[in-house]
Amino acid sequence: MSTVSIAGAVFEAGASIIHPKNLHAASFVETLNLTSRSKDSSSSSYFGIWDGRRFVFRSLPPPSESDWSLYRRFLHPIVDDLRIFWRYGFSLLKMRRFVGDMLGRFMRYYEGVEGRPVFESVEEMLRWSGLHGLTQRTLREELVDAGLSERLISELVTAITRINYGQSVSISGLAGAVSLAGSGSGFWSVKGGNWHIAAGLIKHSNATLHLQEEIISVSRVEDHYELTSAEGNHYHCDVAVVATPLDELNISFIPQISIPPRNLQHTYTTFVHGLINPAYFGFTLASEVPDLVGTVESPDLPFSCVAVQKKISEDDKVYKIFSRSPMEDDLLDKIFSTRKDTIRINWAAYPHFEAPEVFAPFVLDGVHLYYINAFENAASTIETGAVAAENVARLILSRLHSQSPDVQELRIPASEEEKLHLDL
Repeated sequence: MSTVSIAGAVFEAGASIIHPKNLHAASFVETLNLTSRSKDSSSSSYFGIWDGRRFVFRSLPPPSESDWSLYRRFLHPIVDDLRIFWRYGFSLLKMRRFVGDMLGRFMRYYEGVEGRPVFESVEEMLRWSGLHGLTQRTLREELVDAGLSERLISELVTAITRINYGQSVSISGLAGAVSLAGSGSGFWSVKGGNWHIAAGLIKHSNATLHLQEEIISVSRVEDHYELTSAEGNHYHCDVAVVATPLDELNISFIPQISIPPRNLQHTYTTFVHGLINPAYFGFTLASEVPDLVGTVESPDLPFSCVAVQKKISEDDKVYKIFSRSPMEDDLLDKIFSTRKDTIRINWAAYPHFEAPEVFAPFVLDGVHLYYINAFENAASTIETGAVAAENVARLILSRLHSQSPDVQELRIPASEEEKLHLDL
């Protein structure tokens, strides 16, 4: 949830939208009295898919204020829908059915705790909801079996997975389905940034933070854990929870733990304050370039997507670029006719999804060392992290109760306050 300031505004580098069915996130926002806002769809409605030489598909440009009111409100969206249907046909409906089936299964994780098991492993959790099979095959395999056309898969679906995960349709089916769900409608965000959710929950939990203090070792000492920081401080706790990917961290665990090897997908996010170069995309005017440029899978393409984040004027905008490698100045000078400011961020955004997925255990040592990010191989979003964290919290209570009957069992929350603490 990193943020950047450019052109007098603050933007989030990632995790900037929330799905309408993300019930945990919605509950957090309500309980913390945060303000949600609908995603501005005006910019992303002008969408194009670029193959490096031409746009294989472009939606209709948004109507201007001078256009006939009836056209703006009714005819334009109808014509736009017909345009995309003309290219991709009934495969669009099959894609929607595929995503809807996944969402229906995922919604089982919101069932009441009285009828929902506590899961000891990611595999058990996924099998219970009927989603495990999607992690064992690629998205392409799943979509071919669902009857989608090759054109839709190689163009629109690929553009979506490259935007959301920086990867192709060779990713696992569940991650791909989650990515496709992120291309629908009804999305929202928190006013001021989604980072307010995490900050608000931390504050509400009364947790003691040790910011900028790196943990270098976690040791099991008799009946507790000793955490040692790079500053030489030692912390003791009965239960330790790892809530960050271990794949690129150098933490020593004593005794040693074993988790499957996993690569993280690095996304290079570049913010540019300036104006797009229309000639790069074969146009004369900058206004002809789609506000959201997705791409097909090609080794010659230097970026996954380019999107307008803020329109200051027709000749002055803020753009966000996702790419798999750094965007050097000489390349940016070709894509943009003017650049007033440029900010670059490199972040290990999500796992490199690869079917069949193999999962790390929720309990790393068989005692009380827990790993929330074991679930991240299935899909990586704000909400899937919350779903996994809730299960780990219930797992902790369940295991503590089995060892000591004095530990209070998890019960059905009655108030909003209790619901929040259940989620935490």
